[in-house]
Amino acid sequence: MPTIHVAAAVLFDRHGRVLIAERPPGKHLAGCWEFPGGKMEPGETRTEALARELKEELGVEIEHPRPLLRLRHAYPYGDVLLDVWVIRRYRGEPQGLDGQALRWCNRTELANAELLPADRPIIAALRLPERLQQSHTPFYALRDAAAAPARMARRLDGVFCEDACDADAAVAAGADFLAMRVPLSAAELMALCGRVPVPVFARGTTLEHAWAQGATGINAIAG
Repeated sequence: MPTIHVAAAVLFDRHGRVLIAERPPGKHLAGCWEFPGGKMEPGETRTEALARELKEELGVEIEHPRPLLRLRHAYPYGDVLLDVWVIRRYRGEPQGLDGQALRWCNRTELANAELLPADRPIIAALRLPERLQQSHTPFYALRDAAAAPARMARRLDGVFCEDACDADAAVAAGADFLAMRVPLSAAELMALCGRVPVPVFARGTTLEHAWAQGATGINAIAG
């Protein structure tokens, strides 16, 4: 089955609310809600597709998008590769230019919304900071790769990884996100972020460089 590459946005307003759009009648899973975005066109980069889709769908011009995660989801008509970006700066007031209903949600409302199945993991990823500075918080807990996960309600399971092999094994075991303990080259980091369906936090680099390779943020935990 074909793989459909989609660029999607988590668009925040100044109150910290997130925008979602309702799928109109006649579309697959009509009536469900989704993060705005759409299919990439041939020859487009991911950010070009994101900017075009949000201008066409919402009438806004985006600034400084940062990657959140890439994930795959299997639908009956084919696999969707979802490229998800966080946007906090944009020009214009979002409007449903395709006739779609729009809704601004706080964190609780977003968790309770009837989102597309492919979009559900995005909510968990939004609970993570751009810089990891603690190994344990009320929202997540980081552990060594060899340690068993301490599953707790409402806490994400993160794994410290030494290399790409550790990262692949952690994802296969169900990790919610990865924190690299050693720096990866730009090519290695980009390949890892493009392969795993969970957020990756790079080591020994800047936020801007990590974002350029597709990482969600950086691991700034001492030691």
